[in-house]
Amino acid sequence: MLTPLISLSRMLLGSVRDLAPIILVIAFFQIFVLQQPFPNLERVLIGLVMVLGGLTLFIQGLELGVFPFGETLAERFAEKGNVWWLLAFAFALGFGTTIAEPALIAVADEAAEVRAETLERAMSADEQESYALALRYTVAVSVGVSLVIGVFRIIKGWPIQWFIIGGYLIIVGLTGIAPADIIGVAYDSGGVTTSTITVPLVTALGIGLATVIRGRNPLTDGFGLIAFASLVPIMFVLVFGTVT
Repeated sequence: MLTPLISLSRMLLGSVRDLAPIILVIAFFQIFVLQQPFPNLERVLIGLVMVLGGLTLFIQGLELGVFPFGETLAERFAEKGNVWWLLAFAFALGFGTTIAEPALIAVADEAAEVRAETLERAMSADEQESYALALRYTVAVSVGVSLVIGVFRIIKGWPIQWFIIGGYLIIVGLTGIAPADIIGVAYDSGGVTTSTITVPLVTALGIGLATVIRGRNPLTDGFGLIAFASLVPIMFVLVFGTVT
């Protein structure tokens, strides 16, 4: 009974340590630079306690469930020996965890609104909704494709740096021909795809595969899938903006 409580207490202290720098920064500028009292201090303190508790439980949940679950899935698919099922799972994982990402929804809706304001002709509400949905699906598909590429790289043992260098060279080329109003959206889409659920599952998938496949090193081969999930969406959105 004491062991889980001790573990939870250690994680709570870790959460306090992690949040301490940003708390100190905010307090310093509020008190010494702005020289003003905290507005609604009681609510701020209650919110801070909730953040600490939520972060602690989230980390605990990752360690207890998400990481082991992702690694187990990767091991089971690798043991089946069917590469196609493994690649299909990687695509579905990337697509499924991205399509409902709140940050992506917000960026897509904002991009549709800005596009409606900058176009010479008026866009109806349905057209804006369709544009935002198409943008979301483009990013979700791109994350699925990026995980397929990343998993295939782990299977083959290819160096990751050539993919990253080649990918950004392609992005630079696409940036030169893409419309100016999509470039910022494209670069932002690479960041919003790495959510709190996607990152743990994808990381666990890569480490699990690199652990099971003979000749692969979990440290050098297991990581890097997140980089693909951030890079490939930029390409897809630049192409999307060019053809739409």
